[in-house]
Amino acid sequence: MTAPTLPGFTPVLPAPAPAAEAGPAPRVLGLDLSLTSTGVCLTNGSTCRIKTRQKDGDRRLLVIRSFMRAVLLEERPHLAVVEDLPKHAKGAGITAMVHGVVRAELADAHVPYALVVPATLKAFACDHGSADKPRMAAAAFLAAGVQFDGDPGGDQCDAWWLRTAGLDWYGHPLFALPEQQRARLSKVRWPNLAGVAR
Repeated sequence: MTAPTLPGFTPVLPAPAPAAEAGPAPRVLGLDLSLTSTGVCLTNGSTCRIKTRQKDGDRRLLVIRSFMRAVLLEERPHLAVVEDLPKHAKGAGITAMVHGVVRAELADAHVPYALVVPATLKAFACDHGSADKPRMAAAAFLAAGVQFDGDPGGDQCDAWWLRTAGLDWYGHPLFALPEQQRARLSKVRWPNLAGVAR
């Protein structure tokens, strides 16, 4: 499988994963949405960022939409796991515009999605709901030997953890985690995936 060749795409490949459980794993995308730097984890575990320029204004939404359209066409995911909107942050309205564009593309491609609030993702990854970006990156390295070069905002790291959470929930964990961390995922409203047992 080749990754999409689009501007701003810099793939980062993860360490080899352990053998999956019986049956094929679902193809899961991880998406950490932002108007300036959206983190994407593809179904093979490689990560990239969709970077946009502030001077392009709302045309940035078109860049993100085009990139997502290409990714969905090529990857054919069973599921997208998306970091949910911040509830009280100043940037929530701006990020909501990106959510609208991406959710419309997911709907057009018939790809269900799960929304994971940041605190739940951090608690799953680090057993601490307010873990910072360096701690999230360190947890990914300790768990799977994955590093995210050129990821100053932690967008790719968060996208990688989102994909990891989806695979874990549907019975294909990439590595062992304490049960109390895995239990945090029960707070998420996960869609039923056809042909994927839970």
